Amino acid sequence: MSEETYARLRELLHRMPGGFPATESGVEMRILSKLFSLEDAETAVCLSRDPLSPSEVARRLGTDEQEAAERLASMASRGLIYRDGEGDDARYRLEQFIVGIYEYNLGSMDRELAEMVEEYIPHIGLAMAGAKTLQTRFVPVGSAVEGNHAVATHDRIRELVREHEFLGVKECICRKQQRLLGKGCENPLEICLMFGDFARYHLENGWPGRRIDVEEALRLLDRSEELGLVLLAENARQIRFVCSCCACCCSGLRIMRALPNPGEILHSNYRSVLDAGRCDGCGICLERCPMYAISQANGVAAIDPRRCIGCGVCIPTCPQEAISLEEREDAVVPPRDKRETMRRILEERGLE
Repeated sequence: MSEETYARLRELLHRMPGGFPATESGVEMRILSKLFSLEDAETAVCLSRDPLSPSEVARRLGTDEQEAAERLASMASRGLIYRDGEGDDARYRLEQFIVGIYEYNLGSMDRELAEMVEEYIPHIGLAMAGAKTLQTRFVPVGSAVEGNHAVATHDRIRELVREHEFLGVKECICRKQQRLLGKGCENPLEICLMFGDFARYHLENGWPGRRIDVEEALRLLDRSEELGLVLLAENARQIRFVCSCCACCCSGLRIMRALPNPGEILHSNYRSVLDAGRCDGCGICLERCPMYAISQANGVAAIDPRRCIGCGVCIPTCPQEAISLEEREDAVVPPRDKRETMRRILEERGLE
């Protein structure tokens, strides 16, 4: 019975936007059994993508409302499901694995989970490839957009930071996972930004992180730019988070860097362009580019548009100011919010 319950949970999670595919090794089932007790799994399979009240879940479980409410509240506080509303108005729904359950369990990540996720990430990547719309998008670093009127407001992270009254910061789960594996880098852990209700939900659940003000958020963005980290935001105009990614730890960047054309796959509205007449061949941009998109010949840099993801990390450190951003011909306006992004992904995966 327990195997059937976990199998049903896996099927339900695979029907979420981010997917949760089956594998020959069964690593996904080991992940579920580590995170969800059998009671948790039995409760989760009574949920759906739409929020349900404890009384509705109790009927599906065949238990009383108080017990169902206690189970649901506990699971939400552990990041296994999502809670909408508070108190008597609380409703609960399934949450996807990435971005969702995995990130919410930052505080409980141990080496065993880190190893299982490392094995499973490529399979998740293939599941996400089934949709044209991605959950995240790359946005240019601050210095790359200053004075550049081609960059839209929804791609100006500093302006978006200033619009929010409630901000938070938490550790980068990719960096933490890689350090647990004995790999990774020395880039900062506490650097991923959270915005508005998403930050509030994260902190009110007691998960690792803290509230910060606008000034600290801007300083963290400055630090990310200085270190050559790539800004990865939610693929929506109303963003809930911005990650500061490095290609040695970020699972998405690691996968994409191994491909011949990451710039044609990943969501970015921009590309870096070089004024060869100003380039003095110093090579700084080659060292900073996370996608190996820049090469050098005859003392001058060259940018491969198939590999450039428009992150802009090559721009602020160019001593000759020879690199700038230009908008891509296929630039698109992101969905309005997370709900619209998820709806599009489900539709493109044939699940809506």
